[in-house]
Amino acid sequence: MTGIRLSAPAPGWAIEADVVVVGSGVAGLTAALRCTAAGLSTVVVTKARLDDGSTRWAQGGIAAALGDGDTPEQHLDDTLVAGAGLCDEEAVRTLVTEGPDAVRRLIATGAHFDTSEAGEIELTREGGHHRRRIAHAGGDATGAEISRALVDAVHAGELRTIENALVLDLLTDADGHTAGITLHVMGEGQHDGVGAVHAPTVVLATGGMGQVFSATTNPAVSTGDGVALALRAGAEISDLEFVQFHPTVLFLGADSEGQQPLVSEAVRGEGAHLVDASGTRFMVGQHEMAELAPRDIVAKGIMRRMQEQRVAHMYLDARHFGAEMWEQRFPTILAACRAHGIDPVTEPIPVAPAAHYASGGVRTDLHGRTTVPGLYACGEVACTGVHGANRLASNSLLEGLVFAERIAADIASRAPLRAGLPAAPATPSVLPLIAPETRAEIQRIMSHGAGVLRSAQSLTEAAAALGAVHRNAVQNQEGSGKTAEPGVETWETSNLLCVARVLTAAALEREETRGCHWREDRPDRDDAEWRRHLVVRLAPDRSLVVRRTENTAFAPTVPDAPREP
Repeated sequence: MTGIRLSAPAPGWAIEADVVVVGSGVAGLTAALRCTAAGLSTVVVTKARLDDGSTRWAQGGIAAALGDGDTPEQHLDDTLVAGAGLCDEEAVRTLVTEGPDAVRRLIATGAHFDTSEAGEIELTREGGHHRRRIAHAGGDATGAEISRALVDAVHAGELRTIENALVLDLLTDADGHTAGITLHVMGEGQHDGVGAVHAPTVVLATGGMGQVFSATTNPAVSTGDGVALALRAGAEISDLEFVQFHPTVLFLGADSEGQQPLVSEAVRGEGAHLVDASGTRFMVGQHEMAELAPRDIVAKGIMRRMQEQRVAHMYLDARHFGAEMWEQRFPTILAACRAHGIDPVTEPIPVAPAAHYASGGVRTDLHGRTTVPGLYACGEVACTGVHGANRLASNSLLEGLVFAERIAADIASRAPLRAGLPAAPATPSVLPLIAPETRAEIQRIMSHGAGVLRSAQSLTEAAAALGAVHRNAVQNQEGSGKTAEPGVETWETSNLLCVARVLTAAALEREETRGCHWREDRPDRDDAEWRRHLVVRLAPDRSLVVRRTENTAFAPTVPDAPREP
């Protein structure tokens, strides 16, 4: 344990539970529902409303071998190829083997996917998939439907929920075992101010960290809170350098910031073409799958064409779909484009890559266990080894679903649970808070130095700039200046700086190009030296400790725990 905590008031209230789940996307709510079904007293804590997480924004769908002629083995092959040699094959096999039944259980929970006239689930293709295996709902509103079904199930089961609550830090007992969390409720929940949930088991399902960049598809709540909490608690983080930039995000201008509208990969899956201003399909000849190549390849293809032509965006041309197909298959995207003055029925859509998904996160085993006893992680906040260096399209919802179920099963197998009393760290260390106005500066540093295109120089400059922000906060904390006041925006900015420093350190360490990590100064993939994971932890003195694994498999997170056969 590091003993490092965010600067925050002492908890003014506390509740008890067997399990506290932090996050309300597909991973968090699935874990909570399964734990409750196992008879465990479960509390769901979420940063906004129950349905405001990243799951709601997922357009494309959920990938699983559900179609005729498709098999888990084919799904595994496509996932391994997309992951650029860095997937943990055991984790991928777990995902694709358990995935189809997990989707069927999701349907049984109440999720309605689009079906044919014969009643079969309609399946589409996305980048990197050689078969139609993407189940979708409402055309392009899959995440919203999954979120609706799970939220309805939570309400029907009368689970305890705390909304509008930012998680702060992990509580541990005298033996270093999880004992709950501290959190701050933002005035609209059933409690107010800083409080605590005392529980022997904590499941992190806090989503991503896309807000660390200026332009992202992630909602405003995606500030890396779970990864930052885990780091402060002493957990190991892996593969954080692999940030997937979605190739086709609606281009709103070179200076646009915050959440940007996504143009789903399913649009390309249904036959849209990537073109430049002259109408040339530039992905043809770059990859056998052209526009349906894995996302890292498409993003690089777009960036190269933009550089060659010295322009800020490319185009996605789907005019040949016609109005009826746009309205029925992609109503959400159609509405978003028209809201910004673009009509995809009559004109190509301007697109450019933007930060989309973190393939790395809190390192777990196949049961979602982290290196901190009693702390689990699933969904985008976790690194199971499934995604490797580049996530295969629509594997994220499936990963959240499958590993949330495995977490609940593991927790239930260990019941009855006993929590020790939360204990103060032996050597407490209060993390210096970062002023909210620094958030935009952090985002600019990251977008410029650690975006789609990276180099030793850009990453070194980014690391130095982030280090300066950190040192200024330390100096202010030690009395030489005005310290930032504790509060939601300050805590979020502090978390963003924490994950930005780890991401940059890992990206600087990995001296190769692999998957969505693109080093201009190291353009080749180097399997002999780099076909392994980088694992990072935060030392008690707040320094970052980086190590390499021996191969693509993760070591057990629990001492002496064998790998599954």
